[in-house]
Amino acid sequence: MALLLSGCAVLRGPSAGKKLDPFENWNRKVFSFNEKLDEAVLKPVATGYSEIVPEPIRKSVDNFFGNVGDGWSAINLFLQGRFKTGIQQTMRFAVNTTLGLGGLLDIGSEVGLERNTEDLGKTFGRWGFGTGAYIVWPLFGPSSVRDSLAMPWDRLASPALAFNDGRSKVSIYVLQTVNARSNFLRAGEMLDGIALDKYTFIRDAYLTRRGSISQDDDDFEVLTPGSLPASAPASAPEAPASAASTPAAAAPAASAAASSPTL
Repeated sequence: MALLLSGCAVLRGPSAGKKLDPFENWNRKVFSFNEKLDEAVLKPVATGYSEIVPEPIRKSVDNFFGNVGDGWSAINLFLQGRFKTGIQQTMRFAVNTTLGLGGLLDIGSEVGLERNTEDLGKTFGRWGFGTGAYIVWPLFGPSSVRDSLAMPWDRLASPALAFNDGRSKVSIYVLQTVNARSNFLRAGEMLDGIALDKYTFIRDAYLTRRGSISQDDDDFEVLTPGSLPASAPASAPEAPASAASTPAAAAPAASAAASSPTL
């Protein structure tokens, strides 16, 4: 929903991606491929998953993968020099891992330890690296030069890393992808209904969400392109692309499309 709203904000101002999408022709072809793949495979599987698996179990799966992401976020917060928030995030990860049965229960939120989601792409931004050109990857969806460089490490933030068996790794990644995609089924339907040009909408929402980093605050400041200083580029940021951050899986619909990959 946050991405949908940010996309609407972008549509009211100049296009964030106009100067940051030099590969638009290629990106649109990849975007179309991802959309067709999602429509034919991922969306039907995610729909069946959401209809068959009880909501409490899906919530526990969400919490489990989210807890693994919390650990990676804590590392990135320390890398960004945000030590106070990093300690709080570490406490959240520790509480959910120990008292929350390995992360199946979100005890941290109940005791006031809110989630601060960070990734290596945001860390690079905090270090001063610009977003770079917008890129759409097959299967993985929306990205940028900066986020693409961080992608291999961000993808490692998965419980699949704990398994040596290839089949087990694939099973974990598939579950992560399908579960993430199922969370964006409704958002995808909304996006289909409001976006005249879905590619442009997702691109601008992604670039706006990856936004601008405030050096004065402990947190990132997301700015719409119209509010950026004249001297700063429009993308000067999760969600998870034609597919699925956050975790490593997301959807081409709405947030997943703009913040996360298909696989």
